Amino acid sequence: MEFTVLGRTGLRVSRTAFGVLPIQRVTFAEARMLLWKGFEHGINFFDTARAYSDSEEKIGYALADVRDQIFIATKTHGTSGDDLNIHLNTSLHCLKTDYVDLLQFHNPDCVPRPEDEDGRYQAMLAARDAGKVRCIGVTYHRLDLAREAVASGLYDTVQFPLSAISSPEDLALVDLCREHNVGLIAMKPLCGGLLANAPAAFAFLRQYDNVVPIWGIQRECELDELLELSADPPALDAAMWQSIEQERAELSGNFCRACGYCLPCPADIPIPMAARMTLLLNRMPYQQFLTDVWQEYMSHIEQCTECGQCASRCPYGLDTPRLLRENLEGYRERLLQLR
Repeated sequence: MEFTVLGRTGLRVSRTAFGVLPIQRVTFAEARMLLWKGFEHGINFFDTARAYSDSEEKIGYALADVRDQIFIATKTHGTSGDDLNIHLNTSLHCLKTDYVDLLQFHNPDCVPRPEDEDGRYQAMLAARDAGKVRCIGVTYHRLDLAREAVASGLYDTVQFPLSAISSPEDLALVDLCREHNVGLIAMKPLCGGLLANAPAAFAFLRQYDNVVPIWGIQRECELDELLELSADPPALDAAMWQSIEQERAELSGNFCRACGYCLPCPADIPIPMAARMTLLLNRMPYQQFLTDVWQEYMSHIEQCTECGQCASRCPYGLDTPRLLRENLEGYRERLLQLR
Protein backbone atom coordinates (compact mmCIF):
# COMPACT_ATOMS: atom_id res chain seq x y z
CA MET A 1 0.00 0.00 0.00
CA GLU A 2 1.28 3.45 -0.91
CA PHE A 3 0.70 6.46 1.35
CA THR A 4 0.63 10.21 0.87
CA VAL A 5 0.23 13.28 3.04
CA LEU A 6 -3.22 14.79 2.52
CA GLY A 7 -2.43 18.41 1.74
CA ARG A 8 -1.68 20.54 4.77
CA THR A 9 -3.54 18.21 7.13
CA GLY A 10 -0.35 16.28 7.92
CA LEU A 11 -2.39 13.06 7.78
CA ARG A 12 -0.41 10.27 6.10
CA VAL A 13 -3.22 8.38 4.44
CA SER A 14 -3.37 5.37 2.16
CA ARG A 15 -3.66 6.38 -1.49
CA THR A 16 -6.47 3.85 -1.74
CA ALA A 17 -9.20 5.09 0.58
CA PHE A 18 -12.38 3.29 1.62
CA GLY A 19 -15.65 5.00 0.67
CA VAL A 20 -18.06 3.74 3.30
CA LEU A 21 -21.40 4.86 1.81
CA PRO A 22 -22.16 1.43 0.21
CA ILE A 23 -21.80 -0.53 3.44
CA GLN A 24 -25.10 0.89 4.64
CA ARG A 25 -26.56 -1.73 2.28
CA VAL A 26 -24.91 -4.72 3.98
CA THR A 27 -25.20 -6.33 7.40
CA PHE A 28 -23.05 -5.41 10.38
CA ALA A 29 -21.18 -8.70 10.04
CA GLU A 30 -20.47 -8.12 6.34
CA ALA A 31 -19.43 -4.53 7.01
CA ARG A 32 -17.05 -5.60 9.74
CA MET A 33 -15.43 -8.17 7.46
CA LEU A 34 -14.94 -5.63 4.66
CA LEU A 35 -13.65 -2.82 6.86
CA TRP A 36 -11.32 -5.07 8.80
CA LYS A 37 -9.94 -6.73 5.68
CA GLY A 38 -9.29 -3.31 4.18
CA PHE A 39 -7.47 -2.24 7.34
CA GLU A 40 -5.42 -5.44 7.48
CA HIS A 41 -4.21 -4.81 3.93
CA GLY A 42 -3.10 -1.24 4.58
CA ILE A 43 -6.13 0.99 4.06
CA ASN A 44 -6.11 3.55 6.86
CA PHE A 45 -8.44 6.27 5.52
CA PHE A 46 -12.21 5.79 5.76
CA ASP A 47 -14.72 8.35 4.47
CA THR A 48 -18.34 8.40 5.68
CA ALA A 49 -21.08 10.91 6.55
CA ARG A 50 -23.79 11.52 9.10
CA ALA A 51 -26.28 11.20 6.22
CA TYR A 52 -25.15 7.65 5.34
CA SER A 53 -27.65 5.94 7.69
CA ASP A 54 -25.73 3.38 9.82
CA SER A 55 -22.34 3.59 8.07
CA GLU A 56 -20.71 5.47 10.95
CA GLU A 57 -22.00 2.93 13.42
CA LYS A 58 -20.54 0.12 11.33
CA ILE A 59 -17.12 1.77 11.34
CA GLY A 60 -17.29 2.04 15.11
CA TYR A 61 -18.38 -1.59 15.35
CA ALA A 62 -15.56 -2.81 13.12
CA LEU A 63 -12.59 -0.56 13.84
CA ALA A 64 -12.92 0.95 17.32
CA ASP A 65 -10.10 -1.26 18.59
CA VAL A 66 -7.64 0.20 16.06
CA ARG A 67 -8.85 3.80 16.23
CA ASP A 68 -5.33 5.13 16.77
CA GLN A 69 -4.15 3.47 13.54
CA ILE A 70 -6.75 4.88 11.16
CA PHE A 71 -8.04 8.21 9.91
CA ILE A 72 -11.78 8.86 9.82
CA ALA A 73 -13.44 11.51 7.69
CA THR A 74 -17.12 12.22 8.12
CA LYS A 75 -19.52 14.95 7.04
CA THR A 76 -22.28 17.17 8.36
CA HIS A 77 -25.15 18.30 6.18
CA GLY A 78 -26.29 20.79 8.83
CA THR A 79 -26.95 24.39 7.89
CA SER A 80 -26.36 25.94 11.32
CA GLY A 81 -23.92 25.77 14.18
CA ASP A 82 -26.46 23.90 16.28
CA ASP A 83 -26.92 21.35 13.49
CA LEU A 84 -23.19 20.82 13.25
CA ASN A 85 -22.82 20.21 16.98
CA ILE A 86 -25.70 17.74 17.02
CA HIS A 87 -24.37 15.88 14.00
CA LEU A 88 -20.81 15.80 15.30
CA ASN A 89 -21.78 14.49 18.72
CA THR A 90 -23.94 11.81 17.10
CA SER A 91 -21.10 10.87 14.76
CA LEU A 92 -18.63 10.56 17.63
CA HIS A 93 -21.03 8.31 19.51
CA CYS A 94 -21.62 6.06 16.49
CA LEU A 95 -17.93 5.92 15.58
CA LYS A 96 -16.97 5.11 19.20
CA THR A 97 -14.37 7.85 19.29
CA ASP A 98 -13.87 11.27 20.86
CA TYR A 99 -12.57 12.97 17.71
CA VAL A 100 -12.69 12.77 13.92
CA ASP A 101 -9.63 13.41 11.82
CA LEU A 102 -11.58 15.33 9.20
CA LEU A 103 -15.04 16.89 9.42
CA GLN A 104 -16.45 18.09 6.10
CA PHE A 105 -19.40 20.31 5.24
CA HIS A 106 -21.52 18.03 3.07
CA ASN A 107 -22.24 19.63 -0.31
CA PRO A 108 -23.35 23.06 0.96
CA ASP A 109 -24.87 25.56 -1.47
CA CYS A 110 -22.18 28.11 -0.69
CA VAL A 111 -18.68 28.31 0.81
CA PRO A 112 -19.21 28.51 4.59
CA ARG A 113 -17.11 31.24 6.17
CA PRO A 114 -16.41 32.45 9.74
CA GLU A 115 -18.47 35.61 9.27
CA ASP A 116 -21.64 33.79 8.19
CA GLU A 117 -24.66 34.35 10.41
CA ASP A 118 -25.66 30.66 10.40
CA GLY A 119 -22.70 29.94 12.69
CA ARG A 120 -21.69 26.61 11.20
CA TYR A 121 -18.10 27.60 10.41
CA GLN A 122 -17.71 29.13 13.87
CA ALA A 123 -19.03 25.87 15.33
CA MET A 124 -16.50 23.96 13.25
CA LEU A 125 -13.68 26.11 14.64
CA ALA A 126 -14.94 25.61 18.18
CA ALA A 127 -15.05 21.85 17.66
CA ARG A 128 -11.48 21.92 16.40
CA ASP A 129 -10.36 24.00 19.38
CA ALA A 130 -12.08 21.47 21.67
CA GLY A 131 -10.18 18.60 20.07
CA LYS A 132 -13.25 16.96 18.54
CA VAL A 133 -12.08 17.74 14.98
CA ARG A 134 -8.53 17.73 13.68
CA CYS A 135 -9.03 19.13 10.17
CA ILE A 136 -11.74 21.03 8.29
CA GLY A 137 -12.99 20.06 4.85
CA VAL A 138 -15.86 20.54 2.44
CA THR A 139 -17.43 18.47 -0.35
CA TYR A 140 -18.96 19.72 -3.58
CA HIS A 141 -20.44 18.62 -6.87
CA ARG A 142 -20.13 22.15 -8.30
CA LEU A 143 -16.72 23.16 -9.65
CA ASP A 144 -17.15 26.89 -9.04
CA LEU A 145 -17.78 26.35 -5.34
CA ALA A 146 -14.94 23.84 -5.05
CA ARG A 147 -12.51 26.32 -6.60
CA GLU A 148 -13.76 29.11 -4.33
CA ALA A 149 -13.29 26.91 -1.26
CA VAL A 150 -9.72 26.03 -2.27
CA ALA A 151 -8.79 29.66 -2.85
CA SER A 152 -10.44 30.83 0.40
CA GLY A 153 -7.72 29.39 2.63
CA LEU A 154 -10.43 28.17 5.02
CA TYR A 155 -10.28 24.47 4.17
CA ASP A 156 -7.68 21.77 4.69
CA THR A 157 -9.36 19.47 2.15
CA VAL A 158 -11.87 19.59 -0.68
CA GLN A 159 -13.76 16.55 -1.92
CA PHE A 160 -14.99 16.57 -5.53
CA PRO A 161 -16.03 14.04 -8.21
CA LEU A 162 -12.99 13.11 -10.31
CA SER A 163 -12.52 10.19 -12.65
CA ALA A 164 -10.94 9.13 -15.91
CA ILE A 165 -13.75 10.84 -17.86
CA SER A 166 -13.61 14.14 -15.97
CA SER A 167 -13.40 17.29 -18.07
CA PRO A 168 -10.16 19.28 -18.33
CA GLU A 169 -11.87 22.02 -16.30
CA ASP A 170 -12.58 19.59 -13.47
CA LEU A 171 -9.08 18.14 -13.61
CA ALA A 172 -7.58 21.64 -13.29
CA LEU A 173 -8.70 21.41 -9.66
CA VAL A 174 -5.76 19.05 -9.10
CA ASP A 175 -3.18 21.75 -9.77
CA LEU A 176 -5.18 24.39 -7.90
CA CYS A 177 -5.23 22.22 -4.77
CA ARG A 178 -1.51 21.53 -5.15
CA GLU A 179 -0.85 25.27 -5.41
CA HIS A 180 -2.78 25.98 -2.20
CA ASN A 181 -1.62 22.80 -0.40
CA VAL A 182 -5.24 21.66 0.00
CA GLY A 183 -5.85 17.92 0.20
CA LEU A 184 -7.94 16.72 -2.75
CA ILE A 185 -10.25 13.77 -2.15
CA ALA A 186 -11.75 12.29 -5.31
CA MET A 187 -15.27 10.94 -4.94
CA LYS A 188 -16.97 8.70 -7.52
CA PRO A 189 -13.79 7.48 -9.26
CA LEU A 190 -15.93 4.89 -11.08
CA CYS A 191 -18.82 7.30 -11.80
CA GLY A 192 -21.18 5.36 -9.58
CA GLY A 193 -20.19 2.05 -11.15
CA LEU A 194 -20.54 3.08 -14.80
CA LEU A 195 -16.82 2.89 -15.60
CA ALA A 196 -16.25 -0.70 -16.58
CA ASN A 197 -12.44 -0.72 -16.69
CA ALA A 198 -11.44 -0.43 -13.04
CA PRO A 199 -7.68 -0.82 -13.68
CA ALA A 200 -7.76 2.08 -16.15
CA ALA A 201 -9.80 4.22 -13.76
CA PHE A 202 -7.35 3.39 -10.97
CA ALA A 203 -4.26 4.10 -13.07
CA PHE A 204 -5.68 7.40 -14.35
CA LEU A 205 -6.14 8.86 -10.86
CA ARG A 206 -2.92 7.32 -9.52
CA GLN A 207 -0.93 9.61 -11.84
CA TYR A 208 -1.87 12.55 -9.56
CA ASP A 209 0.15 12.18 -6.37
CA ASN A 210 -1.93 14.75 -4.46
CA VAL A 211 -5.29 13.06 -5.19
CA VAL A 212 -6.77 10.48 -2.80
CA PRO A 213 -9.70 8.61 -4.36
CA ILE A 214 -12.34 7.11 -2.12
CA TRP A 215 -13.56 3.86 -3.63
CA GLY A 216 -17.09 2.87 -2.70
CA ILE A 217 -16.93 -0.75 -1.55
CA GLN A 218 -19.91 -3.04 -0.93
CA ARG A 219 -18.64 -6.50 -1.95
CA GLU A 220 -15.51 -8.45 -1.09
CA CYS A 221 -14.70 -8.94 -4.78
CA GLU A 222 -14.61 -5.15 -5.20
CA LEU A 223 -12.26 -4.80 -2.25
CA ASP A 224 -10.04 -7.62 -3.51
CA GLU A 225 -9.68 -5.96 -6.91
CA LEU A 226 -8.72 -2.63 -5.32
CA LEU A 227 -6.21 -4.30 -3.02
CA GLU A 228 -4.61 -6.07 -5.99
CA LEU A 229 -4.39 -2.80 -7.91
CA SER A 230 -2.91 -1.07 -4.86
CA ALA A 231 -0.29 -3.78 -4.33
CA ASP A 232 0.88 -3.53 -7.95
CA PRO A 233 -0.39 -0.25 -9.47
CA PRO A 234 -0.85 -0.66 -13.22
CA ALA A 235 0.82 1.63 -15.72
CA LEU A 236 -1.40 3.97 -17.69
CA ASP A 237 -0.56 2.42 -21.06
CA ALA A 238 -1.94 2.84 -24.58
CA ALA A 239 -4.58 0.15 -24.13
CA MET A 240 -5.89 1.88 -21.02
CA TRP A 241 -5.99 5.24 -22.78
CA GLN A 242 -7.99 3.65 -25.57
CA SER A 243 -10.47 2.26 -23.04
CA ILE A 244 -10.71 5.65 -21.32
CA GLU A 245 -11.37 7.45 -24.61
CA GLN A 246 -14.06 4.94 -25.49
CA GLU A 247 -15.79 5.46 -22.13
CA ARG A 248 -15.52 9.22 -22.51
CA ALA A 249 -17.29 8.97 -25.87
CA GLU A 250 -20.00 6.63 -24.58
CA LEU A 251 -20.68 8.68 -21.45
CA SER A 252 -20.41 12.13 -22.99
CA GLY A 253 -23.14 14.58 -22.05
CA ASN A 254 -25.33 14.56 -18.99
CA PHE A 255 -25.93 11.35 -17.10
CA CYS A 256 -26.93 10.44 -13.57
CA ARG A 257 -23.90 9.93 -11.29
CA ALA A 258 -26.02 8.18 -8.63
CA CYS A 259 -25.13 10.64 -5.88
CA GLY A 260 -28.58 10.19 -4.33
CA TYR A 261 -29.25 13.84 -3.49
CA CYS A 262 -32.52 13.58 -5.43
CA LEU A 263 -34.01 11.25 -2.82
CA PRO A 264 -36.45 10.67 -1.27
CA CYS A 265 -38.94 10.49 -4.14
CA PRO A 266 -42.65 10.95 -3.30
CA ALA A 267 -43.48 8.27 -5.88
CA ASP A 268 -40.90 5.88 -4.41
CA ILE A 269 -38.86 5.79 -7.62
CA PRO A 270 -35.28 4.51 -7.09
CA ILE A 271 -33.99 7.48 -9.07
CA PRO A 272 -30.19 6.91 -8.84
CA MET A 273 -30.61 3.57 -10.60
CA ALA A 274 -33.72 4.22 -12.69
CA ALA A 275 -32.38 7.45 -14.23
CA ARG A 276 -29.41 5.61 -15.74
CA MET A 277 -30.94 2.20 -16.34
CA THR A 278 -30.18 2.08 -20.07
CA LEU A 279 -26.51 2.74 -19.32
CA LEU A 280 -26.49 0.02 -16.68
CA LEU A 281 -28.08 -2.46 -19.09
CA ASN A 282 -25.34 -1.80 -21.63
CA ARG A 283 -22.37 -1.63 -19.26
CA MET A 284 -23.09 -4.23 -16.56
CA PRO A 285 -24.48 -7.80 -16.44
CA TYR A 286 -28.02 -6.87 -17.48
CA GLN A 287 -29.88 -9.93 -16.15
CA GLN A 288 -29.89 -8.54 -12.60
CA PHE A 289 -32.04 -5.60 -13.77
CA LEU A 290 -34.68 -7.64 -15.63
CA THR A 291 -36.18 -9.38 -12.62
CA ASP A 292 -39.80 -8.96 -11.54
CA VAL A 293 -38.56 -6.79 -8.68
CA TRP A 294 -36.81 -4.36 -11.01
CA GLN A 295 -39.72 -4.32 -13.43
CA GLU A 296 -41.89 -3.22 -10.51
CA TYR A 297 -39.38 -0.56 -9.48
CA MET A 298 -39.23 0.84 -13.01
CA SER A 299 -43.03 0.90 -13.27
CA HIS A 300 -43.02 3.49 -10.46
CA ILE A 301 -41.82 6.01 -13.05
CA GLU A 302 -45.37 6.00 -14.43
CA GLN A 303 -46.48 7.53 -11.12
CA CYS A 304 -44.09 10.49 -11.45
CA THR A 305 -46.01 13.73 -10.99
CA GLU A 306 -43.06 15.87 -12.10
CA CYS A 307 -43.16 17.63 -8.74
CA GLY A 308 -39.65 18.92 -9.43
CA GLN A 309 -38.14 17.94 -6.09
CA CYS A 310 -35.54 15.66 -7.66
CA ALA A 311 -34.48 18.16 -10.29
CA SER A 312 -34.22 20.97 -7.74
CA ARG A 313 -31.86 18.87 -5.60
CA CYS A 314 -29.67 17.54 -8.41
CA PRO A 315 -26.16 19.05 -8.07
CA TYR A 316 -25.58 18.45 -11.80
CA GLY A 317 -28.68 20.35 -12.92
CA LEU A 318 -30.20 17.33 -14.69
CA ASP A 319 -33.76 17.23 -15.97
CA THR A 320 -34.43 14.16 -13.86
CA PRO A 321 -38.08 13.55 -14.87
CA ARG A 322 -37.02 13.54 -18.53
CA LEU A 323 -34.20 11.11 -17.81
CA LEU A 324 -36.62 8.82 -15.98
CA ARG A 325 -39.06 8.78 -18.88
CA GLU A 326 -36.31 8.09 -21.40
CA ASN A 327 -34.88 5.28 -19.30
CA LEU A 328 -38.29 3.67 -18.80
CA GLU A 329 -38.78 3.66 -22.57
CA GLY A 330 -35.34 2.15 -23.14
CA TYR A 331 -35.91 -0.41 -20.40
CA ARG A 332 -39.17 -1.62 -21.94
CA GLU A 333 -37.58 -1.82 -25.36
CA ARG A 334 -34.88 -4.10 -23.94
CA LEU A 335 -37.52 -6.30 -22.31
CA LEU A 336 -39.30 -6.71 -25.65
CA GLN A 337 -36.05 -7.57 -27.41
CA LEU A 338 -35.35 -10.37 -24.94
CA ARG A 339 -38.79 -11.94 -25.10
